[in-house]
Amino acid sequence: MELAILNTQGADTGRKVVLSQDIFGIEPNDHAIYLDIKQFLANQRQGTHSALEKSQISGSTKKLHRQKGTGGSRKGSIKSGTRVGGARIFGPRPRDYSFKLNKKLKQLARMSAFAYKAKDNNITVLENFTFDSANTKNYINILSNLKLSNAKTLLIMADYNDFIYKSSRNLPRTKVVTVSDVNTYEILDAQKVILIENSLGVIDNLFNKIK
Repeated sequence: MELAILNTQGADTGRKVVLSQDIFGIEPNDHAIYLDIKQFLANQRQGTHSALEKSQISGSTKKLHRQKGTGGSRKGSIKSGTRVGGARIFGPRPRDYSFKLNKKLKQLARMSAFAYKAKDNNITVLENFTFDSANTKNYINILSNLKLSNAKTLLIMADYNDFIYKSSRNLPRTKVVTVSDVNTYEILDAQKVILIENSLGVIDNLFNKIK
């Protein structure tokens, strides 16, 4: 797939880049995407939920009334989960929801996400740029020039740039990450993926290294 390289003014630089077919042109694997996103969302869960069970709440252990002869049901404890104010039966306990996935499966999931974006023409290649300081207005101007002001965007850099990151972090529909930190969920969640020109080589090297 061949794409034009744009500058920060949104104009065509006259140069083009060919996206790797081994990454952006594969047949997407939906099950790999499902597993990778499931892991990503599971790892976000704190797992600190907890409910009081019978042994943890205050209350008398005295039998409420005699076993037989009352005409009613048997009642053994005021802390029973079947009574108002009683304990929670089989309530949630603190737990770790995270789980592991094979590196090659996660790689396939990310490539599949990139392939979907490429197939839908939702990838923009931007020439290399930097900021002299953190300036949100400059970042907004770039998005405006690319006609992406109202879109949910994901900008992928080759290496971490503190000024670019800080210029974007206050914008609610914008995310900036490095190639090494990008994940399947963020790729698919964005309406438009913006690839900095020098990130393409890093993407190729990263995925080829895992193969």
